Amino acid sequence: MLNLATVLEDSAQNYPDRTALVIGETRLTFAEVNAAANQVASLLVSRGIEPGDRVALAAPNIPWFPIFYYGILKSGAITVPLNILLRSHEIEYHLRDSGAKALIAFEGTAELHMGEQAREAFDRVDACEHFFVIAAPATAQGSAPLAELADTIPHALNGMPPVFETKSTEFDDTAVILYTSGTTGQPKGAELSHGNMMLNALTAHRRYGSGEACDTHLIGLPLFHSFAQTLQLNTAFVSGATVVLMPRFDPAEVLRLFKQERVTHFAGVPTMFQTLVATAQQTNLDLIEAVSHLKFVLSGGAALPVEVIEQVRLVLGVQVLDGYGLSETSPAAALTPPGGVTKPGSIGRPIWGVQMKLIDDDWNEIEAGPEAIGEIAVKGHPVMKGYFGKPEATQEVLRDGWFRTGDLARQDEDGYYFIVDRAKDLIIRGGYNVYPRELEEALLTHPAVAMAAVVGVAHDTLGEEIKAVLVARDGESIDHDELIAWGRERFAGYKYPRIIEVRESLPLTSTGKILKRMLVDA
Repeated sequence: MLNLATVLEDSAQNYPDRTALVIGETRLTFAEVNAAANQVASLLVSRGIEPGDRVALAAPNIPWFPIFYYGILKSGAITVPLNILLRSHEIEYHLRDSGAKALIAFEGTAELHMGEQAREAFDRVDACEHFFVIAAPATAQGSAPLAELADTIPHALNGMPPVFETKSTEFDDTAVILYTSGTTGQPKGAELSHGNMMLNALTAHRRYGSGEACDTHLIGLPLFHSFAQTLQLNTAFVSGATVVLMPRFDPAEVLRLFKQERVTHFAGVPTMFQTLVATAQQTNLDLIEAVSHLKFVLSGGAALPVEVIEQVRLVLGVQVLDGYGLSETSPAAALTPPGGVTKPGSIGRPIWGVQMKLIDDDWNEIEAGPEAIGEIAVKGHPVMKGYFGKPEATQEVLRDGWFRTGDLARQDEDGYYFIVDRAKDLIIRGGYNVYPRELEEALLTHPAVAMAAVVGVAHDTLGEEIKAVLVARDGESIDHDELIAWGRERFAGYKYPRIIEVRESLPLTSTGKILKRMLVDA
């Protein structure tokens, strides 16, 4: 038997009185979180949820997310986390695609009507039999009309026993279905087993954890995403570490919590670190004291520019460890070795139990060399079972246990991998391959540029032309002609951007990735 909920249960047994979750003034011990998760499991079973059923969960970073996450797993069901920004028709798609039997949604806020959107979707999907709404803090009963149309949490948990015998599940049984971001089409649900998720969390703790019951993780990434779920929530709970929750990323609040909660571990995506550095440069906080307990910060989700790594080191005085993975790999596949050589721009080396190689379009392995570029393929314990209900899509990316990622990279003589770009982001200008990340890294060294994204746009004779979309630093302005001339001096003639667009901000996904397709279509 192996059930991912064990990460909570073991810590509740070994460290019952240790603080597990912190949000604002609220502090819950491991014993309290485990008891609440047991009540959730009891509730679900009482409503007819059986092992293998899918239960969708749409909630921000509040204590109810981990409570329901582990409660669903305890019941033997499969957790299907949903992006909290989805609209009703998008939620409907996920419910139908996953075959969810129940939907649990946070009521929402004045700005984010999650409960209403979820209810509209639920009403259109007959196969989804149960709808639970998590009441916003202002009311324990839920606001009309939702309270009349759904079982309201915590009210529905009244009378449910705080003790529950976790259902038996096996290593290869599906624990979680994580949906891809859908930046290249309809989202697909990656089926991840209890073994996938457990081994990924244990491996991350083995690489980065300090010991048992001694760390504090601050989670500013959304918990519906694999990065925060595995590399922070599950990794923290497997060792009895405390988790501090942020419902919404706020760089000033991050710095304050670093100091107040003595945070040891923080993770983010590149755009988060860029805003964090900018805020730190203007804060009145004693930065030395604020980050004094911080052991390192972990970056993932997208390639972290070398310039940003250096800024974090100089401004915050902390090491940035880069990692690599996808929803389909639970997510971690490669991480910077702790205590080893840190190579700026590298995603590190494969984690324990994982093999990586570079392949061509026909799955042939590319001979390693400093200039050899190929698509990363991953094999080992984190690789998903497949895309739920999509055998053809699964067959396209899985072969003999190898998963092709769609990311282009090179490997150096020490076995470190360096992301070059997404295969789909590659620009072909006049027959020449242009890798946007190379240009973005360079553009970020320009004194007037705060953020940069490079895309290819259609061109009648060249096929594609290179376009740079930029955000200026505070107090700076970007001169189009000057920047084009600046690029011409630094890049080959086929490579520098000919089109410059300046914006106040870049379009981002809910997890902080730049939505490049919106820049191409603009």
